[in-house]
Amino acid sequence: MSSAVTQPRTGASAGLSAIVEGIGYWSRGLPSWAAAREFVAHGSDAEAAPSRPSPQLLAPNERRRAPDTVAVALEVALAACQDAGRDPASLPSVFASSHGDIAITDYMCATLAREPRTISPTRFHNSVHNAAAGYWTIGAGAMRPATAISALEASFAQGLIEALAQLAAGDEAVLLVGYDGAATGPLQEVAPSRGLLGAALVLAHVSSAAHGPRLSAWMDDADGEPAWPNGGKLSGRETGNAGAPMLALFDALASGHDRLALPAGAGRILRVEFAHD
Repeated sequence: MSSAVTQPRTGASAGLSAIVEGIGYWSRGLPSWAAAREFVAHGSDAEAAPSRPSPQLLAPNERRRAPDTVAVALEVALAACQDAGRDPASLPSVFASSHGDIAITDYMCATLAREPRTISPTRFHNSVHNAAAGYWTIGAGAMRPATAISALEASFAQGLIEALAQLAAGDEAVLLVGYDGAATGPLQEVAPSRGLLGAALVLAHVSSAAHGPRLSAWMDDADGEPAWPNGGKLSGRETGNAGAPMLALFDALASGHDRLALPAGAGRILRVEFAHD
């Protein structure tokens, strides 16, 4: 089947829209959105970059115990809120991850197979897919709805659709967070992922006073590879991570490109256009 959309669309006909009000980013060697933009511009990692995120929303003891996936999700979520000048407690949130914390899932499976009575209660409660969303609502004191989404390589696209739908339903702004960590053990064979990656957006309603690039998105049929090329430096740097499909969007934001396509599952892609300031 050929694509149903062959020309870019703008304005109301482009489906769901938002203003990108704030951005957060973390990967090893690029611990901020400023560092990611510098890498896109000049190809250099940040000097003395930390090896692990240290989310300041959590108390020191919780910060040390939190899994890497939770740490990176909270780090980029707070950075996006600060970039937008938004109170984290005021925003509904959408957390999108292909696998959640697959290293903890591997630990759980191995321990249940060998010594089930020794399983760690702390690691058990961190194994659920909405662990990052739960830590966020506690750390930020957020009483607004929090959604956790998993759709394999389509996770970020589906999270973006959910966030845009919430804006269309009347929310002034929504926090969207994408993240994934490394796979370990036998699960690497069926759910491969390397490294640690997180990125976040605060998306505001187009009728608000928000400033930033305007994003428009709509679903389209996928006929082989997306017609709009997605190559970029961030995408090329993090190819082994399960969350890498989202990086086409962040490459576009960093480079000023205006079109991209994200895998959206079941023979569908999410086309995205930007109108940059």
